[in-house]
Parts: sequence; structure tokens; C-alpha cells
Amino acid sequence: MLQVCLNGVRSRAECPRLPVTAAELAAAAREAVAAGAEDIHLHPKDRDARDTLEADAVAAAVSAVRAAVPGVPVGVTTGAWAVPDPHVRAAHVRSWSVLPDHASVNWHEDGADEVAAALLERGIGVEAGIYSGTPAAERFLGRPGPVRVLRVLAEVAGTGSQGALHAAERLLAELSSAAVPILLHGEGASAWPVLRLAAARRLDARIGMEDVLALPDGRPAAGNAALVRAARGIIHQEGLRAC
Repeated sequence: MLQVCLNGVRSRAECPRLPVTAAELAAAAREAVAAGAEDIHLHPKDRDARDTLEADAVAAAVSAVRAAVPGVPVGVTTGAWAVPDPHVRAAHVRSWSVLPDHASVNWHEDGADEVAAALLERGIGVEAGIYSGTPAAERFLGRPGPVRVLRVLAEVAGTGSQGALHAAERLLAELSSAAVPILLHGEGASAWPVLRLAAARRLDARIGMEDVLALPDGRPAAGNAALVRAARGIIHQEGLRAC
């Protein structure tokens, strides 16, 4: 499965082409799905283009994207940078009037279990965000009770292309006992090397303007669809190598 991450915490100051409004997210999702994306992750924004978990913003973004790509799963963030207090994050989830198919919960953030429980109460799938270089894997795997998550988002963060593959291998080793699907992805310089590794390992993968703004050859990407097309090419190449 290839997920497209449409915008992330970025702003238009960093990337003028970044989709921010509900209409822009819908257009970007339509183009990305046409290019080969099978799942969507997005960050709803407020009027100042900042990440928000407010019900109206979530409803607008999710509804617009669903209308543009019916049948394609749509997920949102619950990152602590948007709302630091986990109790308030959970309250926001319980206030949502339009429910995404899934939402990411970062397990290195305080209150991850509480936010995940609120999502599950609403019938929303949980993507467990496990960042490299953090205690997230230990926290996630050490939690009591059954693991009720849709997938693990294994993110190689804070490393350049040189160390990306080593960091990814370490992270996958830490998650070897997780009996759930793993989506492996990187960010910045690590995005493309890690995507190649995910394709070679037959793992789910992710690409989009949240993770990287350049194509594998270093040229600026015109948008999410261009990134998805490049990722599809890599996945196809790795598939041929395995034959």
C-alpha cells in the first residue's frame, strides 16, 4: 500500500504549492490517487494555516477529500504540536462530527494511549506513529492488553541519507514483535532511501509533501502527484528485482 501525506506541519512560507485549504487538499488528493496513491494522510489547518484538531476544520478537510476520491481511506494527524495537552486532544477527537477512517498517534508523545482510546471509541482506526531515536517502540510494545491498531507508522526521523538505512533497520528490528502491518517511511534526505527499503521488504510505504519536497534526483517536486509517480516507479523497479 502506498500512502500519500499531503501537507504535514509545513507552511506555505516553506513551500508555496503546499495544499492547505479543504479545496486544495481535495485537488491534491485527486491528483495523487490518479498517480497511484491508495491511502491519504493529511493535516487539517485553521484560518492561519496552522495544524488544528478542531471539529470544523477536520470535517471540512475530510469531507472535501472524500468527495474528491470516494472509497479511498482518509486519515488525519493527532500530533501534540497542534494541541499539547493529551486530555484536550482526546476531547477534540470526541467532538469530531465527520470521522476520518484513521488517525495517527505518536507514541513518543505523552498521552498516546488516551488519544488512541478516544479514536477507538469513535470507531476510527489508529496508526501508531513510532519514530526512530525515541522510546516510542518500547512504549508501544510494552503497553498492557491487546494491540488494537490499524498499522504502525515506522518513521525514520532526524537522519540524513547516509544513516537512513541503518536507522530504518534498527527501527524494524525493534518492531519485529509487532503483529500488525508496518508502513515504513522517512523524511527529508531519508525519504527516498527508506522508500526503496520499504519496497524491497514488501512493506507499506508513504510519500508526499509532508515528508519530502524533492524528487529522487533532487529536482523540486511539482506537487504530491509527482512524488507519488516517482514512488510508484521505485516500487515497480524493486518488484522486478524480486522476480
